[in-house]
Amino acid sequence: MTEADWERLLFQLKKGASTPFLGAGACAGSLPSGGELSERLATRWGYPFDDKANLTKVTQYGAMKFGESMHVKEQICEELADTGRVPDFTDLREPHGLLAGFPLPVYLTTNYDDFVYQALKASGKDPNVALCPWHAGLVYDEDLFRHKSGWNPEAHAPLIYHLHGRIQDPGSIVITEDDYLEFVFNLAYDRAAETPIMLPSAVLRALTVRSLLFVGYSLQDWTFRFLFNSLLRAVPGINRRRHVSVQLAPNVDSTAVGELQNQVERYYAGWQVSIFWGTAAQFCEKLRERMGTVT
Repeated sequence: MTEADWERLLFQLKKGASTPFLGAGACAGSLPSGGELSERLATRWGYPFDDKANLTKVTQYGAMKFGESMHVKEQICEELADTGRVPDFTDLREPHGLLAGFPLPVYLTTNYDDFVYQALKASGKDPNVALCPWHAGLVYDEDLFRHKSGWNPEAHAPLIYHLHGRIQDPGSIVITEDDYLEFVFNLAYDRAAETPIMLPSAVLRALTVRSLLFVGYSLQDWTFRFLFNSLLRAVPGINRRRHVSVQLAPNVDSTAVGELQNQVERYYAGWQVSIFWGTAAQFCEKLRERMGTVT
């Protein structure tokens, strides 16, 4: 990230002109990583292939093994509920607590946990939570769609929109390969429908009018590319603004890291994405330094 990127991001956060987009990496230290959870399930289910850290493939295998995906999703949610612990939102390096302190009207997440909700409540706000109805069996909050203008989230009462489901409703989570395919297919179909419901007006505004801040994703992860590509196709206005993504350095030989980082940055330049190389905690520390709250 350049100095101009930092200046723009901090201005947008303070003015409520940014939309946080939270992924699994934002929960590091509180929940097991996707790879850790995947290897645990792979061992339990007797997954026979080498890619045991690939949660999407392992859960797809589980769905085939048990003859249904619901049993797999219930186990995933139970595992996360049993092993997770609530982050310390007062920790200056904790992303949920940091982002909850800004006057932001909408928070988007593909995580199943309710850490965003808890952080916002801890900061004195009154958040509303809604699920993306990515398949026909999901019950969704019709208040989001009843009027053309939908909800009008505000900084004191922001909207938390779970694109990939919540731990409280196992049937709502996107986890298997089939789920991801159904999600992106239904998103494309929904955007062409006369009355689309997957991305209500408040969420569309958050995606197109404001800059996006991705925390906890990997640009090299196919699930991120799958999600962002599908959103770009369904909501072309996303690329009007410049976005920021917090990224771990590529896990390759140290002599190749710099060149690979350059390649990734060039590739995603067309998506208007500036990259911060580091963990979510390191990003929070740097951002707070620029806010003057860390010396």
